[in-house]
Amino acid sequence: MSQERGIAKRIAALFKRRKASTEPQKESPASSKPESVSSETPPAYGEDGYPHYAIDRRQGQFQIGQIVRHRLFDFRGVIFDVDPVFANSDEWYEAIPEDMRPSKDQPYYHLFAENDKTHYVAYVSEGNLLPDDTDTPVSHPDILDFFDMTASGYMLKSVHAH
Repeated sequence: MSQERGIAKRIAALFKRRKASTEPQKESPASSKPESVSSETPPAYGEDGYPHYAIDRRQGQFQIGQIVRHRLFDFRGVIFDVDPVFANSDEWYEAIPEDMRPSKDQPYYHLFAENDKTHYVAYVSEGNLLPDDTDTPVSHPDILDFFDMTASGYMLKSVHAH
């Protein structure tokens, strides 16, 4: 139950960020990028002045509600959240064998995942995901708490989309 509340908070925060970023901003028409970056810009900011974690710096290949499968391992899932770059613990990252360790500088997806034995939540780099073309629904039990199944796939329930 507490995991469900944590997931609901992440989904709600995601949509609040998106809503805020789509609202018209008051800025001069001459510039749509941030003003020049001074030498006082913290190292957490890129040369373009945006934070490294800023969603508008990177475009993900996959969407919330999309069914994907892992490129190497036999599992698939429904995306419920996206991090524009790696946002998990260093301990988690270091546990991945070095020869298989993906770059941190790519989108990472939170999935309601399943394999032939169990259901779980997975955190996967974009480079390790492929679209799932089986047209078979994912049976993870938490999906119905957050998504409705439609003819075009999984859609966030309106309760979580505001």
